[in-house]
Amino acid sequence: MTTQNPREHATMNFASIRVITDDLHRIVEFYEKATGRTAKRFTDDFAEIITPAGTIAFASSRTVRGLGAHAPRPAANQSVIIEFRVEDVDREYEQLRRFDVDFVNEPTTQPWGNRSLLFRDPDGNLVNFFTPVTPDALRRYER
Repeated sequence: MTTQNPREHATMNFASIRVITDDLHRIVEFYEKATGRTAKRFTDDFAEIITPAGTIAFASSRTVRGLGAHAPRPAANQSVIIEFRVEDVDREYEQLRRFDVDFVNEPTTQPWGNRSLLFRDPDGNLVNFFTPVTPDALRRYER
């Protein structure tokens, strides 16, 4: 007997992930180069890069000061990987090699069927560009 989550049918859509940083200009410029998308800069403390699947937002550490001791700390991520599905991870790797990127690995096909490239943004956050390449992986991402 399966138990259904009572919230399963509630309207909830992933909207964004927000990166807190001490150098908004530097990190936004990095992601613009990495994604090939132009950020919308709302203020000196907040910008977004919008993709068809969701938004990556960037906020200055000034935006979280009022949260006290439990406020997010810039450049302290040790558990989240920011992931982008791309058309051709090998082509993206060649593009990224044109500027200063801290690569964790070269494109590698993972056991679950994604070809993956890990690198770090200027604050040390892990970023994964991946392309589904096996039939099972391709099916997972059909929409």
